[in-house]
Amino acid sequence: MKVIAHIQNDFPSKFGIPHQSGRIRELKAKIVFEPEYRKPEAFRGLEEYTYIWLIWEFSQAVRDDWSPTVRPPRLGGNIRKGVFATRSPYRPNPVGLSAVKLEKVEYTKELGPVLYVSGADLMNDTPIYDIKPYLPEADSHPEGRAGFTERIQDHKLEVDFPEGLLRRVPEELRKALVAVLADDPRPGYQKDPDREYGMAFGRQDIHFKVVGNILTVLDVTESINKKPKEK
Repeated sequence: MKVIAHIQNDFPSKFGIPHQSGRIRELKAKIVFEPEYRKPEAFRGLEEYTYIWLIWEFSQAVRDDWSPTVRPPRLGGNIRKGVFATRSPYRPNPVGLSAVKLEKVEYTKELGPVLYVSGADLMNDTPIYDIKPYLPEADSHPEGRAGFTERIQDHKLEVDFPEGLLRRVPEELRKALVAVLADDPRPGYQKDPDREYGMAFGRQDIHFKVVGNILTVLDVTESINKKPKEK
């Protein structure tokens, strides 16, 4: 499998990334291709589609061994399910699949074709193996059963983000950040009301606590994680 591109977004670490693609549509990202694949003719007609599939590598979950069962965080981390009945990153082959909205295709002199997408659930610099168009008539099955996820309450948190702290966040990132926090970035098994969490987003760390259904932002500091330069 050849890496054809990498994604660039505001998640320098795994914590806080949405559980699935499309949940936080305010999240913007771009896909930059390796020099070998910066051929405009390879993208001819792609702008005719609204959504695309990304086939990518769980690059932070590569391991030699694998387990037939995993503990999904959304079940609290204490119930085992078969690895093939989950979307766990710890698989025999660490391959991910995400449907994202294609906002635009931009042709640049320096980087060739660059894809701008929204709703991605990938970490910054994740390797991408392939891109395919999303076909609504073939790929959408709303009547399908959703397994154990049907029994999980899909709740949203109320976000208390003091105005002074919110102003520290670049204006163009504020809406997406609040949406990520409202989606509850904590693992399902972490519910300690006294615990302070830190989430890297862009060039900043967001510090917060969750008590009941209210997430309160405590501080916004400069992150030690720096996004890599464009390749």
